[in-house]
Amino acid sequence: MLSEPRSGRLAAWGNSLLAGLVSPDEAVLAIVGDDAVHRVEGLPGEAGPVGLTLALGRLRALGVAGWRVALPAPGHPLGLSGPPEFNARALEAEEAVVGYGAAFGLVPEVYEAGPGPGDLHVEVVWHCLPVREAPPADVPSLGEAERELAEALREATVVLTRLNVAASGPVAEAALDAYRARAEAGREVLAPGYPPRAVRVLELAQRVGLLISLAYSPSYGTGGAHGGAVSASEMAARSEALRPVERVARRAQVAAFNAWVEERERG
Repeated sequence: MLSEPRSGRLAAWGNSLLAGLVSPDEAVLAIVGDDAVHRVEGLPGEAGPVGLTLALGRLRALGVAGWRVALPAPGHPLGLSGPPEFNARALEAEEAVVGYGAAFGLVPEVYEAGPGPGDLHVEVVWHCLPVREAPPADVPSLGEAERELAEALREATVVLTRLNVAASGPVAEAALDAYRARAEAGREVLAPGYPPRAVRVLELAQRVGLLISLAYSPSYGTGGAHGGAVSASEMAARSEALRPVERVARRAQVAAFNAWVEERERG
């Protein structure tokens, strides 16, 4: 969770576009990011895939007044509201965006193409599907997410200490350096129009995600060793201990991305 999911970028910049805070070109550029191209398939009134600019404009005309994020995992339909067909596809992709104001959702399908491993480009097709207009599953408020994250960060530190996971090693150092570089570059965590608290919650969720991803790395040293091997039993213990923390971090990410719609709902 060191970078935003594609659904997060689409929801954040799609909401900013709906608020009139960015132009269509700015929104699409931010959503596509490092990918080669994004298209939308299954859009009402279109026989084939269309570009993001046209799709976002068409969905707005069809009544979409905001975008929410879903980051489901097995046994945890986080952010979903149904129907089963949409939920199944979102669970397979591990993410989706759900329209607010009109019953449409988008699920990404990612394709890699190119002559070789070092020369790949990524294309994304968003599948437009009907959704059920109902409250999203298990999404906390920003306040709840922030409190849960603070506790999760403390818990993760205690768990990693108890499991004798060292805070050093080449994998850890490289990840921390990358995180610091991103922060120092002043990257925009969320799009214009989001409340400062949402930015704070998302940044904290990403920090917790960093700890989790490091702890899951097989080369993340134990007992003070740098890059020491981790046994299967040690990895199983880490996974079991960190699963609740990972769940909290995902819930907080969704709460942050959904904050724009939640504020709109409150008027």
